[in-house]
Amino acid sequence: MPGLTWIEPGAPPVFPPAEHALDKPNGLLAAGGDLSRERLLAAYARGIFPWYSVGEPILWWTPDPRCVLFPSEIHVPRRTARRMRQSRDELSFDRAFDEVIQACAAPRAGQGGTWLLPEMRAAYCDLHAAGHAHSIELYQGNRLVGGLYGVCLGRMFFGESMFSRVPDASKIVLIQLARQLQRWEFSLIDCQVSSPHVLRMGARELPRHGFLQHLHSALQQPAPSVGPWTLDRDLAQAGGYEPDPV
Repeated sequence: MPGLTWIEPGAPPVFPPAEHALDKPNGLLAAGGDLSRERLLAAYARGIFPWYSVGEPILWWTPDPRCVLFPSEIHVPRRTARRMRQSRDELSFDRAFDEVIQACAAPRAGQGGTWLLPEMRAAYCDLHAAGHAHSIELYQGNRLVGGLYGVCLGRMFFGESMFSRVPDASKIVLIQLARQLQRWEFSLIDCQVSSPHVLRMGARELPRHGFLQHLHSALQQPAPSVGPWTLDRDLAQAGGYEPDPV
């Protein structure tokens, strides 16, 4: 594709400036390379993420505008709030990262396949083992019914994918994640590209340059911890949810 940078596998983890990204398709910056830990961390630190399908090279993206969620702006739908107040479900951080990413990779209705190919899952599991990727899980008894996972650098959380096996499960994990990250003074949750689901939850779009400014600031602050995270006790019980004051 004219104007697209090709990265050789094993080359140093260097990317072209975000301004070099294509307008069509929106945000495509480079192709090739590999999914090594070093390259992934270098990409996220520059607001770049991989996304590609079977038969394609690794494609690297930095869309403009960027869909983000400020943790303090999380919207709790009335029905979801009622479900949480009536629930006995439990939430956790980093209890079942592998199972969450496997569930996120499962084919969904109306989709012919998954972008979470085996090498992608292995790469994010490696980031998790190194303390840079985290999951949040929702359990009904011993059954995992919802979750999401993403990457953390500094005080920025890059959301990657989520799943639900019961109604509202992905909403509940996103709500509790946002509430925890707000307490930890995170700048943003990166949602990458807009979808009706995240927009209904309070996400909005920022110009790329604004997103990168927030990212630069977030990288100057240390992550809460390197290694497994722990939810605050009052957030680990969905049934303990109390609506935020209006």
